[in-house]
Amino acid sequence: MSRGFAEVELRAATNFTFTLIVTHLKSKRPIAEADEADLRLAEAKVLRGIVDEHLHGNPDECLIVLGDFNDTKDAASTKAVIGRGKYKLTDTRPAERNGDTITTARSRYEPRNVTWTYFYGVEDSYSRIDYILLSPAMARYWLKAETFIPTVPNWGVGSDHRPIVAGFTTDGE
Repeated sequence: MSRGFAEVELRAATNFTFTLIVTHLKSKRPIAEADEADLRLAEAKVLRGIVDEHLHGNPDECLIVLGDFNDTKDAASTKAVIGRGKYKLTDTRPAERNGDTITTARSRYEPRNVTWTYFYGVEDSYSRIDYILLSPAMARYWLKAETFIPTVPNWGVGSDHRPIVAGFTTDGE
């Protein structure tokens, strides 16, 4: 683990706390010591182990896992963090609020919203590699309509990543 994880418990209201885990998994830049995808997958498995530790100890724990996963949703490393079964994390999939309202008729695919979070200038490519994931308990407090990618002028001045936002309530529906 070259970067590690940040974990903090936050009190959002008198009666509402949640745990936030932030990560920055291995980039796609090659290194001499090992295959970057293998390293990213190993880091993702360690992260998933931390998530499982939390959720096996308390299935109702409100947990948010977020950060730069440095890979797409179908990559082994991203799938490892999301997990499967009872403790699978919910991908909030923030998108631009650009006025699109029509969804595709092909229901097995995600809507064609603008969700890219990273621009790679060498390839002139745009991809979604930044995520906000929620435990099943935290997903009950999630406000999907308040989850988005801000469209900000000159977004690329400070970073090659765009900010992502997720909204929550402390009422739990």
